[in-house]
Amino acid sequence: MADQYTPQKSDKFTFGLWTVGNIGRDPFGDPVRPPLDPVRSVHKLAELGAWGVNFHDNDLVPFDATPQERDRIVRDFKRALDEAGLVMPMATTNLFTHPIFKDGAFTSSDAAVRAFALQKTMRAIDLGAELGATTYVFWGGREGTETEAYRDARDAIKYFREALNFLCAYVKDQGYGLRFALEPKPNEPRGDLYLATVGHALHFITTLDDPEMVGVNPEFAHETMAGLNFVHGVAQAMEANKLFHIDLNDQQPGRYDQDFRFASENPKRAFFLVKLLEDAGYDGPRHYDAKAYRTEDEDGVWAFARGCMRSYLILKEKARRFNQDAEIQGLLAELRQRDESYDGPRAAGGYSRDGAEALKGRAFDVPSLAGRGRRYEELDQLVMDLLLGAR
Repeated sequence: MADQYTPQKSDKFTFGLWTVGNIGRDPFGDPVRPPLDPVRSVHKLAELGAWGVNFHDNDLVPFDATPQERDRIVRDFKRALDEAGLVMPMATTNLFTHPIFKDGAFTSSDAAVRAFALQKTMRAIDLGAELGATTYVFWGGREGTETEAYRDARDAIKYFREALNFLCAYVKDQGYGLRFALEPKPNEPRGDLYLATVGHALHFITTLDDPEMVGVNPEFAHETMAGLNFVHGVAQAMEANKLFHIDLNDQQPGRYDQDFRFASENPKRAFFLVKLLEDAGYDGPRHYDAKAYRTEDEDGVWAFARGCMRSYLILKEKARRFNQDAEIQGLLAELRQRDESYDGPRAAGGYSRDGAEALKGRAFDVPSLAGRGRRYEELDQLVMDLLLGAR
């Protein structure tokens, strides 16, 4: 039965073919689910209320498909999108599964492999553009190392930059209108990956020939793996106008990339993420890069997909209530009034010599300022009351 937490197309929820299509294989166990036909995935996701579906090139077209097979598969997929009323806003390239990428793709030490990675990516960009994608994500799953004994990391970053500059120029030459989004990750499957965090990626973008064309696609699990605060990473990307796409899932810190159902491990952190996205007016896809537990059959896969979307909508409603709760907002207003009561020189007005001299000569009541309580315990418990249904 539909309720207020039933997803609608306007929610812009998207899933990758590789997410619902995950067959449950892991390094210690064989697959537990048969592969899903992409056409079935499209129709089922539409039935559940999703807005769109995304893919790596080889999620749809096998690596060794002939041109004729490729055209037939794409034709059937386009028909399914039209029938289901789904869009395909993002595409990406698989540059990590095939053995040719064992030492990287764009950053491989082998110049021929780097060239092949460009060829494969251009063809995948053509496919994405054909199906309507407006964002193209680069996750460097093999762009890393286990040892520094051969490749100088400075060379790897140079190779990565050359590839991005080349592909930006290719997209502009083709008139596709795509934007690129870099997806950071600290490790796995390589021992250490380049562009490990949102901060690494944001700096790298500033070194490109066309930095306006490139943003980030942060993933909840990837920052959390490194023990970082994902909400802060997303906020930094937003503040830089570089949040081009986002991957939602959940993760325990310090573990392998678990890709759990959204908000299933840390609903409090997920709440603050949803609140940030909604308060900021983020209008892009809410994309789920997650997978069902290996314990599940196909019915469990669809329960997983429903759960991802439902949890987001529940937390969206909690964020709305946070913003309308009289006690919470009253406490926030009280704190903000006190925090902004200072009327002296500050950095916000910009630098001037007179301002600097005035600030240097300003007398502050240090003991009074140091003694002020922040009331964060009280405020945080109000958040917990809200999340746990006690208010």
